[in-house]
Amino acid sequence: MDWISTRLPYQQTGYFSRIITDYLHGAAGLRSFYTHPVTAEGFEAALAARTAFPTDRKALVSTLQEQYAGMKEVPRVMENIARLAGDDTFTVCTAHQPAIFTGHLYFIYKILHIIRLAEWLKEQHPTLHFVPVFYMGSEDADLDELGHIYLGGEKLVWDTKQKGAVGRMKTKGLDKLLFRIEGELSVQPYGQEIVALLKAAYLDCPDIQTATLRLLHGLFAEYGLVVLIADKAAFKKQMIAIFEDDLFRQEPTRIVNAAADRLGEQYKIQANPRPINLFYLKDDLRNRIERAAEGFEVVDTPLRFSEQELRDELHRYPERFSPNVILRGLFQETILPNLAFVGGGGETAYWLELKDLFDHYRTPFPVLVLRNSFLLVQRQWMEKMTNMGFSVADLFLPADELMNELVRRDSDHTLNLEGEIAAANDYYEALKALARPVDPTLEQHVTALQARALEPIRTLEKKLLKAEKRRFGDQQRQLHAVKATLFPHDNLQERIDSFMPWYAAMGPDFIRELYRRSPVLEQEFVVLTES
Repeated sequence: MDWISTRLPYQQTGYFSRIITDYLHGAAGLRSFYTHPVTAEGFEAALAARTAFPTDRKALVSTLQEQYAGMKEVPRVMENIARLAGDDTFTVCTAHQPAIFTGHLYFIYKILHIIRLAEWLKEQHPTLHFVPVFYMGSEDADLDELGHIYLGGEKLVWDTKQKGAVGRMKTKGLDKLLFRIEGELSVQPYGQEIVALLKAAYLDCPDIQTATLRLLHGLFAEYGLVVLIADKAAFKKQMIAIFEDDLFRQEPTRIVNAAADRLGEQYKIQANPRPINLFYLKDDLRNRIERAAEGFEVVDTPLRFSEQELRDELHRYPERFSPNVILRGLFQETILPNLAFVGGGGETAYWLELKDLFDHYRTPFPVLVLRNSFLLVQRQWMEKMTNMGFSVADLFLPADELMNELVRRDSDHTLNLEGEIAAANDYYEALKALARPVDPTLEQHVTALQARALEPIRTLEKKLLKAEKRRFGDQQRQLHAVKATLFPHDNLQERIDSFMPWYAAMGPDFIRELYRRSPVLEQEFVVLTES
């Protein structure tokens, strides 16, 4: 397929919050909530800050080498892992939970963005190295969010009773979904290829995090992507001091609450800290830790600890303590020599609450880059829009608004009564001029008459438009079909649809085309229309 690329401001799409559009425009009210702008100069400053910050590179490299043992060796990936041992190598990172089969399209987009960003940084700094890292949020326990995909408009749900961290869950039961996927996609040119890739990743695999690692390795190893599973004792022990601060002094909560209060004066808050921002993670258990009448408890379990017992548990088994969204970013930036975090709108919004936390613990705050967004429009749908007189930008307008515009533009009848409304207003303004000298209080009475007179005229205008729409039934059906396909469930395509049908149709060229079309720092929404 050949594609035509059109870029639009995020604000024009109507799908992004004010905090995000303000962030992209460099609003003064947000400036104190991040450290570096998304510019070449911002990356220079981030590089200087990160160079001065110690990272346990030995633990990082040895853990990654252990993680990749037994995987198909791809030279570019192994070279990137080895390079992380040197002080001349840095990472750019994105993160996501291990949604089955990658979940939604944006999962793919954010990975390609960090790959492009790492390559751009290499161009800017030829003597240094930059590694794209996918940080797997494998400790997340939200199976409702991660355990389904949409395929052909149908929601396919993984039927499992497992509990705890999704990354640790066994892959049992996914063979049924794979059978359904195979039936849907195998007739496509590359259907068997993607099904084989999914089977190799998920079948005969110990858990979801390993399956996700295998799948991403199969899709992105040629680009040098390194996948990091951070659910390791070697990483958690680097956070013991901060975890103690959270458990016994609630310092992170105090800091983030203060920042959220300031941010909340202008914007909706994305994430609120709890008194304790850690879960207890063991086997199939991931439950909150809370203070109890005496000591601490693990919610919805019989587990209880005194303060000393909990402290001992943390030092002996740091891997049993799992950070929530408030501490996860600090954990990530502690264990990686990271320059930038690429995240979606929700992620960027909650990261803006965290800068003071990073400052408190003297950890460099990364450059926050809004991940790339795409809308993929096949030829048949764009042709329908073009035939109705609409442009690429019009795709984002509500269907009713587009339909009203089409009917007013193409109707042979007069549907706009603005002239009549203006004439009625002139008439009542003249009456006011006559009444005012006689009794000024009569002006309010005339104003009330004016409002009552205009209401039926405006109602008539709506009825004329509604009646005329019936003559445009074919166009209305086409318009709603386009919107339902490109914006499933009245949402962005990337937040619902899976990458799998696209890969089944295009094969590896789908990934390569998105890679080629991915912006680096431009921060614009990309619409790709099939030419």
